[in-house]
Amino acid sequence: MSIRITLARGDDAAAIAQMSRLLIESGLPWSWTASRVRHYVYDPESAVIVARDGRRFVGFAIMKFLDAHAHLNLLAVRPGYQQRGVGTALVRWLESSARTAGIFDIQLELRAQNTAAQRFYEKLGYSAAGTRRRYYAGLEDAVCMARNLSVVSTPRA
Repeated sequence: MSIRITLARGDDAAAIAQMSRLLIESGLPWSWTASRVRHYVYDPESAVIVARDGRRFVGFAIMKFLDAHAHLNLLAVRPGYQQRGVGTALVRWLESSARTAGIFDIQLELRAQNTAAQRFYEKLGYSAAGTRRRYYAGLEDAVCMARNLSVVSTPRA
């Protein structure tokens, strides 16, 4: 497996939207359509990145850079590539970009029932920061998570 992470292009929007529909928005109204994703691809305050194994599209992430923090809007990895470091590589790429932009606070929401995603983010240093009731289309609660990139942990001896 040779994963390459690059900025998304406008013609990646349909594949990103479809992956979001299948892996993130399942059971909810579709909000991350190709036109919405394309908007973020061309938004200078956002980063949309894709992971490819050769020519195969295997994952993506979308982050919006705001004044005081960055917001990780979406992250998905194809099931056959999950737990193989692709999601971690996508998050670390975006965190590095945030640091370069002088932003050290990353925030995100995820479906409250998605405990696998909560564990994934916890392993990357994110902490629960609250909940948002009926955040997803008025149907499901969200867990809010955050990470302060300026805090450097040192290994224990």
